[in-house]
Amino acid sequence: MGDGNTSLVAVQRALEALHASVGKLSQEYGDTLGIRRLVSDVARLSDDLAEVGPPDPRHRPGPVPEELEEISDVEYDASMWTGAETEGFGAPDRRAP
Repeated sequence: MGDGNTSLVAVQRALEALHASVGKLSQEYGDTLGIRRLVSDVARLSDDLAEVGPPDPRHRPGPVPEELEEISDVEYDASMWTGAETEGFGAPDRRAP
């Protein structure tokens, strides 16, 4: 079973759980516009998933996003900010307009 098939099965399971949850909502809320729209949306998702078919053999998945890098809360070296207060004003001997 390839990764694409595993992903498809996971989506199918999630969709089945959504279908069951919307069915429970339908029993609780009755035939309202919102419930009818949810039922219609779940049915459309089921139809769309059935039409997915096999992956395109020419498709090359992009790189997996790397994990976010955590930045610690320690103070930065103060020398890193030297001259930052005049940044954007041009040469030190000039004044901003």
